[in-house]
Amino acid sequence: MATVMQKIKDIEDEMARTQKNKATAHHLGLLKAKLAKLRRELLTPSSKGGGGAGEGFDVTKSGDARVGLVGFPSVGKSTLLNKLTGTFSEVASYEFTTLTCIPGVIMYRGAKIQLLDLPGIIEGAKDGKGRGRQVISTARTCNCILIVLDAIKPITHKRLIEKELEGFGIRLNKEPPNLTFRKKDKGGINFTSTVTNTHLDLDTVKAICSEYRIHNADITLRYDATADDLIDVIEGSRIYMPCIYVVNKIDQITLEELEILDKLPHYCPISAHLEWNLDGLLDKIWEYLDLTRIYTKPKGMNPDYEDPVILSSKRRTVEDFCTRIHKDMLKQFNALVWGSSVKHKPQRVGKDHELEDEDVVQIIKKSS
Repeated sequence: MATVMQKIKDIEDEMARTQKNKATAHHLGLLKAKLAKLRRELLTPSSKGGGGAGEGFDVTKSGDARVGLVGFPSVGKSTLLNKLTGTFSEVASYEFTTLTCIPGVIMYRGAKIQLLDLPGIIEGAKDGKGRGRQVISTARTCNCILIVLDAIKPITHKRLIEKELEGFGIRLNKEPPNLTFRKKDKGGINFTSTVTNTHLDLDTVKAICSEYRIHNADITLRYDATADDLIDVIEGSRIYMPCIYVVNKIDQITLEELEILDKLPHYCPISAHLEWNLDGLLDKIWEYLDLTRIYTKPKGMNPDYEDPVILSSKRRTVEDFCTRIHKDMLKQFNALVWGSSVKHKPQRVGKDHELEDEDVVQIIKKSS
């Protein structure tokens, strides 16, 4: 491990020493590709010996969505979990109170949301320090991340945590790069772009590809992409997820400071101890998870508004709805839908029909 660590440090030092300009773009692109490969080695260590995922980290995924609490030690993650879910996670004013991953469940708007209290991250977690690897590997399985920050301690903590998560291939509040990368058998590197590029040129692209031993590929850019974007697409193991910056302990700062925090994007100021703005936080979590609630209606009865079927906003067709209930339902069904996704109430729809939040669906078996 020390050799990989040393290589990472050497490359980071060299990148810090190198001036950023057009002449060095090619060299920096090559260094970034090498760094990404070494980080991947850290994330997936060889199977020889060594402890597994670590006691208390293999938490079974349950509920409709999973939200992870990430932050430095003693910023109030455990207090927040206790207040939101009623689960007991040890709370104390000294650092590193929580040493394993503690799950809790919030029932909100009919959805069951699993909340994970992850141990405090320390600087250098992405390089294997502390329990960093287990913490961030568990964070990768979440649908949304809450970065809990202490209002008294500076916002530099935010940058440090972002850097740790990005080192593990987690991209916060970003869309996947809009570029096409396709390997082929021959023909060399074919690089085309529909816009003017200020970051990438053919030499840089070839250097990055050669680092991955890729000598034949078609690469098409649809926006002004950077070397990092290209490396993300080649690596392919990047996870894009929404993130909320939860600023805790706002009872200890002035009103002027709070007004400044309130203007920042993706922020939610709270006081977990005094239970200030926890409703606002839950609303924001719901908004960022972007879930769709679908109510079921048995034939001849009223819709069941107590227990909705929860679907992701990216996968919310009638087919997804049926699969969520039981995979055999698709074989023999007619679907009637009431709600904002249809013109008529009810309307018969096919399995590719996209449902909207709070639609009511009735599945009728086809008479054979």
